Amino acid sequence: MSPAEPVAAETGHRVVCHLGELLEERGMTLTELSDLVGVSIVNLSVLKNDRAKAVRFSTLTAICDALGCCPGDVLTVEPASRPQR
Repeated sequence: MSPAEPVAAETGHRVVCHLGELLEERGMTLTELSDLVGVSIVNLSVLKNDRAKAVRFSTLTAICDALGCCPGDVLTVEPASRPQR
């Protein structure tokens, strides 16, 4: 089973959030990020744990500004799983 399959099975999409890794690399907590971007810890946790169904561009922009990164660092799309032959 590829990493994309569990995400797609649970959420119906292949978008993966790398917020946890980005926070860890920067030694930052979700609480600190919440304070910087003005988004609740609960909503950031939903995003971080790949349970979000949508994200506002303003939220994504604020996250990128706070973490010094680009949207492609926060979110990626996993390749579609291909049937095995």
